Amino acid sequence: MRFVRRALLAAALSVPYLAAGAAAAQGFPTQPITMIIPFAPGGPTDVVGRMLGEVMSRELGQPVLVQNVGGGGGTIGVNRVVQARNDGHTILYTNIGIATQPTLYRRLPYNPLTDLETIGLVTPTPMVISLRPNFPGTTLADFIAYARQRRDGVNLANAGLGSASQLCGTLLQAALGINFTTVSYTGSGPIFPELMAGRIDVYCDQTTSSLPFVRDNRIRGVAMATASRLPQASEIPTAAEAGLPNFEVSIWHGFYAPRGTPRPVIDRLNAALRVAIQDPAVVARLNDLASPPEPLDRVTPEAHRAFLEAEINRWRPILQAAGQFAD
Repeated sequence: MRFVRRALLAAALSVPYLAAGAAAAQGFPTQPITMIIPFAPGGPTDVVGRMLGEVMSRELGQPVLVQNVGGGGGTIGVNRVVQARNDGHTILYTNIGIATQPTLYRRLPYNPLTDLETIGLVTPTPMVISLRPNFPGTTLADFIAYARQRRDGVNLANAGLGSASQLCGTLLQAALGINFTTVSYTGSGPIFPELMAGRIDVYCDQTTSSLPFVRDNRIRGVAMATASRLPQASEIPTAAEAGLPNFEVSIWHGFYAPRGTPRPVIDRLNAALRVAIQDPAVVARLNDLASPPEPLDRVTPEAHRAFLEAEINRWRPILQAAGQFAD
């Protein structure tokens, strides 16, 4: 009998909460939405996030304003969202780095699984290995031979610890058995001028940011970290074809909201996201950048959360073996 009374009390208490959530969703959004991207402007995550935000703005009836909060390998921007009001007017758009932060940062001030609400996955993006345009060679094999001769004399750029490029660079060094001289930046945007100027030797980043520079011959794309060649850049061989077998890296992206954001608000944001990733202009642009949208059955809060947990568990042993920590 006591159990029944407790159940009835819990149900009664939940009614106002559900009603409040429904009311919040009905009026949502009531002001512009801030989309925090935890990396510098101009990088691959920023490029896609802004494109999606434009379509979501039309669907939601309020501007989606991008705010770049770089630093700390993406943790500063994520923490900004964790601490924001949970009314849906502050959201996060970030990449796979959110799944590596719990390992890289042993004193991380938040837990991605418990301090954020997942909204939906967006797009898996392949990685491309690129060299400076004046590199003395034209293939990945040339670079590998060059790197084996000079070893720590090779400069490898990344967009900060925990970034997609840092993950790819870590795997590249492990695959070759060489430790390069790593040069870290606060995002991908500042790296390309350095690579084009020849001050950086090699950079591994997402096709969304790298392909435009490769197509303009401003950097030299020598290998795709994919199982097969991409139709959008069929002239670039896979890493296996270029002499580096079993080197495949794909970077995923997703949207998040602060913990406790009402489910009706999450559903409203998810609906806007689903419209955005089916927008013909967005689909065409993502396909052109070799980053097609996720299938709709993966663009759900539940599928996103399950995938995030799996990725945290997948990367933990890899990063622990590398022995690189941010604190």
